[in-house]
Amino acid sequence: MRDIFDFKNCVPMGGDLTHAPRGETSLFLIRVIKACRDKQGEPHEKTYNVALSDGRKINGKGSFKPVGGTVDIDNATYAKTTGEPELAIVWKDPDFDIDELAFYYVRVLEIPTPRWTAYDAKFFGLKDIPKEVPMVTQERAYTSPIWYSPNTDQQ
Repeated sequence: MRDIFDFKNCVPMGGDLTHAPRGETSLFLIRVIKACRDKQGEPHEKTYNVALSDGRKINGKGSFKPVGGTVDIDNATYAKTTGEPELAIVWKDPDFDIDELAFYYVRVLEIPTPRWTAYDAKFFGLKDIPKEVPMVTQERAYTSPIWYSPNTDQQ
């Protein structure tokens, strides 16, 4: 296996990963959502959950328990006692196809926090908020993609 700290072969977010060595896949230090195009040009996406906080594990069906919530809606507060301040993992695409155009990006889910409606309800002393009004949100962050282009020079 190549040295994962060999930065001369690294590609930044938004870059194009080209000329993968035959028989090897690239390594990523991320949580990845893969998207690719098949030979007919149709796009496909697949989500890989590769890093979970709080010791949670992915079960045999690929699912897991959601991160715990600590939101106190009445006071529009939350505790930072769940989740992790940092997650890191080395991941290898189990479905990598050296001849298939693909791109990878990271999606991070934050812990649940009070939504602006909870802050407003607290500030204005509102009590009879309809149940369909969301009071909690879970923010997401996405990276720029890393593109993989097949090496047509070796074919």
